[in-house]
Amino acid sequence: MNIAWKEIKKNKARFFILGSIVFLVSLLTFIISGLANGLSQDNAALIKDLPNGQFYMTKDADQSYNLSRIDSGVQDKILNKQKDAVAFSIQMGFLNDSDGKQRSVAFVTSTDSKLFINVKKGEIVLDRSMEDKGIKIGDTLSNNQYSGKFTVKGFVDQKKFSHAPVAFISMEDYKEIYRVDEMQLVFIPGEDLTQVITGLQSFSKKKFLNTIPSYNAEQMSLNMIVWFLVVISGMLFAIFFYMMNVQKIGLYGILKAIGVKTSTLFKMMWTQMVFITVIALGLSVALSRAFNMIVPKGMPFSLTAEASLQLSLVFLIIGFIGATLSGIQIKKVEPLQAIQQGEV
Repeated sequence: MNIAWKEIKKNKARFFILGSIVFLVSLLTFIISGLANGLSQDNAALIKDLPNGQFYMTKDADQSYNLSRIDSGVQDKILNKQKDAVAFSIQMGFLNDSDGKQRSVAFVTSTDSKLFINVKKGEIVLDRSMEDKGIKIGDTLSNNQYSGKFTVKGFVDQKKFSHAPVAFISMEDYKEIYRVDEMQLVFIPGEDLTQVITGLQSFSKKKFLNTIPSYNAEQMSLNMIVWFLVVISGMLFAIFFYMMNVQKIGLYGILKAIGVKTSTLFKMMWTQMVFITVIALGLSVALSRAFNMIVPKGMPFSLTAEASLQLSLVFLIIGFIGATLSGIQIKKVEPLQAIQQGEV
């Protein structure tokens, strides 16, 4: 342990450079992770906020909820058998405000359920982001395919779908706008085994989210960047400690000759790795959490304490693996040969 601290003090510049690189890489990783999570919520908060359960759509829809049409007889049978089940539909559309400005929304309607907002004909409940755009309770909104007017009855928090604010409307109004009689999806909450329903295909919440084209492509790209940065950090540790070990072959030979065990030398290296990583991660977490607090309201960014902790543990594990791999040469050092080579 003392040797590890003495070496850090002696080579402050080297360890400072490594710490700075780990800090910058980890900070970038935390920010991208927060952006990925924020975009995930902005893209599919309506679905993510539902409890775990099974989503059902028609097999002929080819895993596209837009093409799914649940037969009314099948729907009634499911809803009668499963008291907590709900049938619902989602379609992108537009609302016109009193000034004639068009607002993009995701229209949502459902059968009676606590899982969705239920409204009466001519009423509408919007995601709160619409309130920030100047729409107030009591305002009237129109739609080009709707013969009447919608009256804003309230707002709900964090209800987005495909990056658009959700607009809850009655089933009657939904059918008039989209000229359909069937619902698109059936959701059965609970952790029970998947039920086989003729003509329908089931999806867990995670699998259903992946059927949303924008969600799948977006999350896959951002998560790939996050894990790529994590791997880079592990490679940095491996390269740094490898170069350090090459320069200290003679020193390791002397230490082994006087009885220092190989395990002790590994512990020295691990101590240095943990010291650098913990400081770098501490600063990264603090700055990313501060960024989470000051980020503009319209920016989809969300970094939870749980996500920060998980990423920090991953960085520590990757750093440990990288440092350990670079230290394999320590085990191969023969005291006499190393001493004859001298310390570079």
